Amino acid sequence: MRRGMVIDLEKCIGCRSCVVACKQHNAQPAGTWWNRVVTPGSDFHAVPPEKGREYFLPVHCQHCQNAPCEKVCPVDATYRHEDGSILVDFERCIGCRYCMAACPYGVRQFNWEDPQKSMQEYGYLPGYTFGYPQDYRLNGRLVYTPNRPKGVVEKCNFCVHYLALGLEPACVRGCPGKARFVGDLDDPNSEVSKMIRDKNGFTLLREKGTKPSVYYLPPRRKEV
Repeated sequence: MRRGMVIDLEKCIGCRSCVVACKQHNAQPAGTWWNRVVTPGSDFHAVPPEKGREYFLPVHCQHCQNAPCEKVCPVDATYRHEDGSILVDFERCIGCRYCMAACPYGVRQFNWEDPQKSMQEYGYLPGYTFGYPQDYRLNGRLVYTPNRPKGVVEKCNFCVHYLALGLEPACVRGCPGKARFVGDLDDPNSEVSKMIRDKNGFTLLREKGTKPSVYYLPPRRKEV
């Protein structure tokens, strides 16, 4: 199985509910965003914008098959899980940020200070907590913790802690336009594979050779 995601740009309304759901469910420190939403004219130029029409492009870790971040990590903190997703072991990360420099999508975040201290500086109420409340280890590796240490790199992990419970990622469940789908890219009969095949699914920065596991369905062109 190779886990992947499909995002339908025709259905995305740019509300950024995915951004907020991701942050809240994954206890991201203040100032940290695993998900973001950009518009045409960004560095990605996914689909040429039509005159008089705008579309929204959600961007997060692309979980690449040929992931440059994985190749440059000197301590195997960034690694590939058996389902093809790219994860970060918070206990191994030494904060060298080689992976951040290598990622062509600019989606990795770095914790410059203790998250609890950061919450105080941003005005969070004393004792406020959010996110999935428990550490989650996958094959002994710490791939999610609500209390991130200072000096580690983090990013989207496909909500691996929720997948273990049989739940879809927070961004999928939180999308009011039902624009996000997850499934097995290796199965030609899966919903995601059919959508990619039938609706001309594409990946970002294909020329980089990273072979992402996140696909996008182009917005429909206006009828003239």
